[in-house]
Amino acid sequence: MGTVLVTGGSRGIGRAVVEALAAADAAARLAAGIPASPGGCRVAFTWRVEEARARELEAATGGGARAFHLDLADRGRPDDLVAEVESQLGPIEGLVNNAGLRRESLLALTSDQDWDAVVDANLGGLFRCCRAVLRGMVVRRRGAIVNVSSLSALHGVAGQGSYAAAKAGILGLTRALAREVGRRGVRVNAVVPGFVATELVAEVPPAAVAALRAGECLSAGTTAEAVADAIVFLLSDRAAAITGQALVVDAGASA
Repeated sequence: MGTVLVTGGSRGIGRAVVEALAAADAAARLAAGIPASPGGCRVAFTWRVEEARARELEAATGGGARAFHLDLADRGRPDDLVAEVESQLGPIEGLVNNAGLRRESLLALTSDQDWDAVVDANLGGLFRCCRAVLRGMVVRRRGAIVNVSSLSALHGVAGQGSYAAAKAGILGLTRALAREVGRRGVRVNAVVPGFVATELVAEVPPAAVAALRAGECLSAGTTAEAVADAIVFLLSDRAAAITGQALVVDAGASA
């Protein structure tokens, strides 16, 4: 795998993916006898508002990952971002669409502005990032895209109408895009995480967390690292015959 771009990579699941990819790249280089160096970086990730945290992650990976700014509301940014990443790190062969926005509200009380913001960030932003990387992937006839959806796309959760609609849309887009680009050597899959205790859900009341986790078969639940492992697998050549699929990583909650 060449350069991998992870959106929303400075915290939560995205950070776990960046750390796993950087570690795997370092291990591969060591096995091949290639000296580690900042110039050999193969992982790019994006941040939106917390640059200090992004720079800390760069340092923590020993230069194995490099941070770039991305605001999904900026419709022109994905094309420029891809150009920046490829000019610095080489052709992008993997994309992880993890960045997103979550606002909870009963549908009857949801404003047009909030609906548009959530759907445009989670689904529109993902579409634009896919489009930006695909131009190079289809020419090179190689690439893998992994889109991060949510269990909200499969199970109704009160107050998550806009978020669930966008995340369900991701699953439809994933299947359609897999059909479009498969014969050009590009695979497109999704992961569907269950409840993961990240900062995105830090304000969810304990009773609500217990309700969300009530159906899990595995008492340990779902960690960001477990989701990251699934994503890294889908990016790798070990998943060479897998495309158009949604891999659920939820400790059995949907069983």
